[in-house]
Amino acid sequence: MVIPMNETSARLGVDIGGTFTDVVLEISGVSYSAKVLTTYIAPENAIIEGMAQVCSRARVSPSVIKQIVHGTTLATNALIERRGAKTALITTEGFRDVIEMRTESRFEQYDLNLSLPEPLLPRQMRYTVPGRIDANGNELVPLDRADIEKVVRKIAVAGYESVAIGLIHSYANDTHEKLVRDVVCELMPQTMISLSSEVSPQMREYERFNTVVANAYIKPLMKSYLDRLKGKMNEAGADCNIFLMHSGGGIISIESAANFPVRLVESGPAGGAVFAANIAEKYNLDKVLSFDMGGTTAKICLIKDFTPKTSRVFEVARTYRFKKGSGMPISIPVIDMVEIGAGGGSLAQVDAMRQIRVGPESAGSEPGPACYNKGGDKPAVTDADLVLGKLDPENFAGGSIKLKKSSSETVLQNVLGNSLDMDAITSAFGLVEVVDENMANAARVHAVENGEDLSQYTMIAFGGAAPLHAGRLCEKLGVDRLLVPQGAGVGSAIGFLRAPFSFEANRSVYMSLSNFNDKKIKNIFTELQLEATKFVRDCDPISEILSEFKVYMRYSGQGWEIPIVLTKDQAMIPDVDTFKSRFIEDYVKLFGRAVDGMDIEITVWSVNATTPHEEVKSIMENSHTKNTPSDGQRKLYDHQTEDFKVVDVVLRNNMIAGSSVDGPIIITEDETTIIVPANRTAICQSDGSIDMRLKVLK
Repeated sequence: MVIPMNETSARLGVDIGGTFTDVVLEISGVSYSAKVLTTYIAPENAIIEGMAQVCSRARVSPSVIKQIVHGTTLATNALIERRGAKTALITTEGFRDVIEMRTESRFEQYDLNLSLPEPLLPRQMRYTVPGRIDANGNELVPLDRADIEKVVRKIAVAGYESVAIGLIHSYANDTHEKLVRDVVCELMPQTMISLSSEVSPQMREYERFNTVVANAYIKPLMKSYLDRLKGKMNEAGADCNIFLMHSGGGIISIESAANFPVRLVESGPAGGAVFAANIAEKYNLDKVLSFDMGGTTAKICLIKDFTPKTSRVFEVARTYRFKKGSGMPISIPVIDMVEIGAGGGSLAQVDAMRQIRVGPESAGSEPGPACYNKGGDKPAVTDADLVLGKLDPENFAGGSIKLKKSSSETVLQNVLGNSLDMDAITSAFGLVEVVDENMANAARVHAVENGEDLSQYTMIAFGGAAPLHAGRLCEKLGVDRLLVPQGAGVGSAIGFLRAPFSFEANRSVYMSLSNFNDKKIKNIFTELQLEATKFVRDCDPISEILSEFKVYMRYSGQGWEIPIVLTKDQAMIPDVDTFKSRFIEDYVKLFGRAVDGMDIEITVWSVNATTPHEEVKSIMENSHTKNTPSDGQRKLYDHQTEDFKVVDVVLRNNMIAGSSVDGPIIITEDETTIIVPANRTAICQSDGSIDMRLKVLK
C-alpha cells in the first residue's frame, strides 16, 4: 500500500549502474544526490552507503523516507554475462530448438563466417512434452499428465533452480501451460516457475520462448537481491515502500518485479528517457535527442511530443558491432533506444588493422579505469578524458575518488601509443575521437531507422560522462542546441521519481478487418484493461488511472506490424471503418503510400494503465545578462589546434539564472563536468539547466 506523501516525508531514487550507483533524495522540494561505486557482489550495500550520504546532507533520518523507486542493470548484466540460475525449458514436441534456430535470418548478409549468438540454454537443458494447441486456441492433441510427470522427474533429478514453460500457441490458450505448471509445483515445490502466457502472451514463438527463458534465468537472482534489499533497508531504518522502474518507463511493485524480472531489463536507461522527456516538456521541445552516457554504456533515445519512442521487442547483448538482429530478443514493452558500449569505463585496444577500438568491455567499478589506481591496466575513456584536461583529478565524483593522471598516461602509452607510434596525449585524443564517432554513428543510424533528421532536434545530455562529450557530439551530428539539466550526473535516478505507476498488458489475438468482430474486440480490451489496472493498483490504491489503447496492424502477408494508437471510444466502441482509416493514416506517414486491395489484419492488442504524469511547469527562458566569474584555469586539449589551451573553470553553483559563459570553458560540479566548445555560449536557465547554443556571429 502506498503511503500518501506529505511535506515531511521523502522519496529516494536509486539507479544501480555498471560503474556507479546514483542516489537522489527529494524532501520538501529540495534534492540531495550522491554517487558511490557499485558493489557487484552485494549491490544493496552501495544503496545503503548512498542513502546514508544523502540523508546526512539533508540532516534527516532514513526513517523519513516513505518511498523508494529503484532501477538496476542487474537483470541486464546477468543476461549479458550469463550469470543466471540453472534453468530448464519445457516446450512442445518439435519446438525444442526454436531458441537456437532463431528466425533463420542473417543480420550480416555477406559475412561468410557469421557466428550466431549462443542460446541462453544449451540443448540438454531443453525438454519437450506432447500436446498441441492451434493458432485459434483449439486443442489439436491432448496433453496427458503422465507425460508431463516423466519430464518433470528428469528435471528434478538434474537439480534445476528455475523452470521456463513455453508451449506453442499458449498466448491463445494457456490451459496446457498451466497444467505443466501444476505438475512442476507438485513435484518440485521449491523451484521457481515462469509461464510464457504470463510473461509475454504474444505470437512469434522464438521471441516468446526467449523471453520466458530469460525471465526464468534471472528470477532466482533478482528475487534474492530484492529480498536482501528490503531487509537491508529495514535494518537501516528505511521501512518503506520499494518500487522498481520497468523497461517501459513506468513503476511497478517489488512483488511484480520479483515475478517478472525480465521487465527490469533496461530499467535504468528507461529512467533516463523519462528524465529527458520531463525536461523537454518544461522547455516545450517537441523533438529531443536524449543522450545518456554513464560509466559502462551510452544510450540514445528519440523523444517526440514529450514522449519517448517505445517498442515491444528489445535486443539484449548484441554481439556483432551492435547490429540489429545479433542479440537476444526480449518481447516486453520497452522504451526504444540504441545502447552501445561507450561509457567512461569502456576499455580501448588496438585491433589487427592497427585501429583503436573502444568497448564494449568495461572496467566497471572493480578495478575501474587505470586512474582509479585500483589495479586497472587498460586505458578507459575516463583515462583519456583526464589526460586531455576534461577532468579535475582532485574533485572527481565530488572529491570522493582521487584520480591518478600518471597511471592513465602509462596505460595509454603502453596499450595504444607503443602500438601506433604515438605519445600518450595523441593516444588519448584518438581514443576520445573514436568513442565520440561511435556514439555519433549510433545516433545517425537510429535516426535513419526512424525516418528522422537530427538537425531539427535538441540534445539533452545527462549521466556522469555525457556532459564531457555532448558538445563534440553535437558538432558531429549538426545539432544546434544542447541542454545539460540540473542533476545531470544522476539523471536516471531523478527520472525514477518523475515516472508514473504503470503497466502494459499485451495479448496476441489474430483478426482480419474482413472478419471484424466488435464484441470480441471489446472483450479483449476490457480484459487487458483489468489486468493492467490490477498491477497499478498494487502500487497505488487511490490515484486516478488512465488507460492507453493500442493495436498492432499490418497488411495481410506482411511480416511485421505498426502500432496504432486508439482513443477509449475507438477501442470500446470498435468500428471497422475507424480501424481501417487509422491504420492507413499511420501507414502513409511511415511509408508514403497505402496499398490498395489488400486485407488488413490485427495481431497484437495492448492496454497501458498509468497514473497521471507529474504536472510540469514551463520554463521562462533567459537570455544573456552577465558573465560568471572564473574559479581558476586549466589546460584543455583543443581538437582543432591539436594542442592544449588554458581555459577558465567556473563552478556551476556560481551560475545564476541568466548568467552565461563563452566557450571554450569548463563548468564543474560534484557529479559531472561540462565541456563548452569554442563555438558555443552556455546560458544558465531558471531551473539550473545549462543551455548551450551556437555563438551568434557578429
